[in-house]
Amino acid sequence: MIIDAVTELILETFRLNGRLLAAGDALVRDLGLTSARWQVLGAVAMSPVPLPVAHIARNMGLSRQGVQRIAGELESQGIVCFAPNPHHQRARLVLLTEHGRALFEAAAERQRPWAESLARGLPPEGIEAATGLLRTLRNRLEAEPAGGDDRETRDAHAPGPVK
Repeated sequence: MIIDAVTELILETFRLNGRLLAAGDALVRDLGLTSARWQVLGAVAMSPVPLPVAHIARNMGLSRQGVQRIAGELESQGIVCFAPNPHHQRARLVLLTEHGRALFEAAAERQRPWAESLARGLPPEGIEAATGLLRTLRNRLEAEPAGGDDRETRDAHAPGPVK
């Protein structure tokens, strides 16, 4: 039955997320990063334009408060800095410092061989199909979140660090 299959996919996604976070933590721990910090750092590094915290959170499916806390931690360590936003007086833009750029590049250098080992033996078309299916489900959730406004739901269920 399709409902059972989707439920199993959701459960397997939760399990995968937990394993990805643990592996990410281990991969960048000695760089002074966690998966949560690495995720925010990556969102800043890979954005074609500087973004405020709220946009980073929205793009990554995270709570604004969690991203704000992590951005503050990254700023205190000289990894990011905040700059004025010409479009919004209070929503400052998050920018990488030189140290932040070097840290992101060091993490990316570790991620490449790790991703290659995970992908070994998997058919590229299978990876692309899985990515497409997950993207479709995410888009549907963004269009019609369960239980009301997804931002309220995310924020209410974000007790600790955003990962």
